[in-house]
Amino acid sequence: MKKAVLLLIFMTLTSFIDVADNVYICNSKGAKKYHLKEFCRGLGACKHEIIKVTLKQAKERGLDLCGWED
Repeated sequence: MKKAVLLLIFMTLTSFIDVADNVYICNSKGAKKYHLKEFCRGLGACKHEIIKVTLKQAKERGLDLCGWED
């Protein structure tokens, strides 16, 4: 029983970590923001491919969090 509860807790926590670590960006040289949601209204003007990257990769590109998601 304890193993099952621990496994459930582990799976729940790791699913939140995965969500928090991935963000969406417009794959263009002019991009300035990253987005927590794939369909954020801030991505509406993107004329390039929208890609999923890690938060670390987005910050390494110098991107900041979208103002719609502050």
